[in-house]
Amino acid sequence: MPSNIEIKARARDPERLRRLAERLSDIPPEVLEQHDTFFPSPRGRLKLRQFSPRSGELIFYCRPDVAGARQSDYVIAQTASPADLRAVLSAALGVNGTVTKTRRLLRVGQTRIHLDEVAGLGAFVELEVVLREGQTPEEGRRVARQLMAALEIDESELVAGAYADLLAAADAVQVSKAAQEDPSPADGG
Repeated sequence: MPSNIEIKARARDPERLRRLAERLSDIPPEVLEQHDTFFPSPRGRLKLRQFSPRSGELIFYCRPDVAGARQSDYVIAQTASPADLRAVLSAALGVNGTVTKTRRLLRVGQTRIHLDEVAGLGAFVELEVVLREGQTPEEGRRVARQLMAALEIDESELVAGAYADLLAAADAVQVSKAAQEDPSPADGG
């Protein structure tokens, strides 16, 4: 199973981060509109990523939900029918959550830089250091730390989990706030 070393962080200054990343990048930025649907899985995470009506990927991955450089093992299957696949998986498994984002993809060597604007959450950056055959996770962590320094990503900005987790937590906070603001008894009396 392929592996990468990942970090995810809040982008405190998205424009500065974009300029720094574009200066480092080996390629011009590619802008992608992505809609991810997460499905229950007995281990790891299973998501369907839709790029367009005729282009998507089913992705299974395992990684610890910790802030900082973490190893992610994954497998990806391409699909030309993402809506049909979503319907089948939703009927069979249910849906854990959805994430909609605009991603600016850049590359620096073996690393994919994702500058993400996530609906309901804001601006983030992800680094994915794709491990080469025989390369150790520690070597990948070293590459990630070097890029973090070059992109001025501070350790305090790192986040754990997936965007779906952050959205679920934000929704829970909003529901709790709404319940506190409406102190009327539940029984109507």
